[in-house]
Amino acid sequence: CWEVRQHNSSEWCHFIRSNPDCQLDGGFLNYLDGVFCVFPPRLLPLAVTLYALWLLYLFIILGVTAEKFFCPNLSAISTNLKLSHNVAGGGGHLVFPLTSPLHGVTFLAFGNGAPDVFSAVVAFSDPRTAGLAIGAIFGAGVFVTTVVAGGIALVKPFTAASRPFLRDVIFYMVAVFLTFMVLYLGRIRLGEALGYLGLYVFYVLTVVLCTWIHRRQRGDGLAPPGAWEPEMPTDVEEPEPSGTSSGDYGEEYRPLLPSRESSLRILTAALSPLDYRKWRRKPCYWRLFKAFKVPVELLLLLTVPVVDPDKDDLNWKRPLNCLHVLTSPLLCVLTLKSGTYGLYQIQGILPVWGLVTLVASALALIIFITTSNEEPPKYHCVFAFLGFLASAMWINAAATELVNILRTLGIIFQLSNTVLGLTLLAWGNSIGDTFSDLTMARQGYPRMAFSACFGGIIFNILVGVGVGCLLQMSSSQPLVKLEPDSPLVWVLAGALGLSLVFSFVTVPAQCFQLGRAYGTCLIAYYLVFLCVALLTEFRVIH
Repeated sequence: CWEVRQHNSSEWCHFIRSNPDCQLDGGFLNYLDGVFCVFPPRLLPLAVTLYALWLLYLFIILGVTAEKFFCPNLSAISTNLKLSHNVAGGGGHLVFPLTSPLHGVTFLAFGNGAPDVFSAVVAFSDPRTAGLAIGAIFGAGVFVTTVVAGGIALVKPFTAASRPFLRDVIFYMVAVFLTFMVLYLGRIRLGEALGYLGLYVFYVLTVVLCTWIHRRQRGDGLAPPGAWEPEMPTDVEEPEPSGTSSGDYGEEYRPLLPSRESSLRILTAALSPLDYRKWRRKPCYWRLFKAFKVPVELLLLLTVPVVDPDKDDLNWKRPLNCLHVLTSPLLCVLTLKSGTYGLYQIQGILPVWGLVTLVASALALIIFITTSNEEPPKYHCVFAFLGFLASAMWINAAATELVNILRTLGIIFQLSNTVLGLTLLAWGNSIGDTFSDLTMARQGYPRMAFSACFGGIIFNILVGVGVGCLLQMSSSQPLVKLEPDSPLVWVLAGALGLSLVFSFVTVPAQCFQLGRAYGTCLIAYYLVFLCVALLTEFRVIH
């Protein structure tokens, strides 16, 4: 499909529509058809500009969905499942809770890495875009372990948590080596894909076991964290809640005496994504960014329920939650396989979405009649699972569009999928973690932010590659071909491995005292890597 720009501009549309390699799998919009058939050749720069703006908006959709809907519902699910895994010490010792480490490396990692994992799964679904997944996974790894980690050391020099750092770097180096071998062989078999997931399970067990052993040696499960254990912030700015009414943004604005509100007023307040008091206090750039997010947040509020265990009413909004019973299943069937299943007609008469509408409307009516506005029902926790599923479908749909538009930009500019993955896709998926980690470091918690740099990307590479390849395997062909689309893949793998070895050697050599010199070296390393990668892509370096 890359050859389209080599033809005369009058032949572009015919070439795109007649070439099977130019057909995009999945997605709601045909970006190749749009840029080469809808827009005339002289307006190609305008089409590229619109696509770039839409690409940025897709990253906003991914970030808002993961932060305000996917992660809160995951947290509610873990609370409802009572994910404690407490281990009791013998001889009358205290009980050592393992909730925090287990939650951090499973549910929290899944929530933070959802955009990366879904993007990888979507990219692996088509051999033509597998390079995007490899580029994004390796590119994000290099970016996070150099720019983000170096930025933390520059912002706030600190002493790293020694044992968790060594553990995470060793596991990540093993994961990178495993991926390098898979790329070298050019295919991944069922056993190797399961090996990725098995290695992550082993990592989770290692984290839990190390935490339990350390707490048992300490003899007090509630003692302050040691020199090797990242401290937890206790006085950070309260994040803006999601899926709540404007009256829930601050305790000082709540009425002293409870009052009964009408269902219409509850619905109107719950669907308002703006806190007008907060709006007046914020600077202009925050207002501008919020204005861009409002349409997305409104759609998400309409289709994704959020359960908040920290609130007395668990964020129960009866009219809105009853509406979610209808909108969430409709969202799922209309976004699954880009609406293919939702539009399928049963016996050629009734479409699937029509049947879902009838059943969901009846169920919503029953729930509305049998519940009250003041008290959530006993089965309210089910809405957390519904919200998790609906937000996952939102992320999957946005990731599909993201992969398709990146492939289109690659064809327009004659760029490989790998370079698009290591730049645009990796930067877009990592920008949220970058700001949150640097903010955490500025607030006085650099050790925790530094631990997040290495712990989160282990989940992304092991689960992203493992699940992405498993979903593409079938009983007739239990393997996935992963052939590098450019020499840039080897530059990526080598750069990531070298950065990990650099940190693995230099951090202990500095007695885990990380200062500005270490941060400057990491950022300089990333700039050199980026120059080499781009020169390799444009064939200046062979």
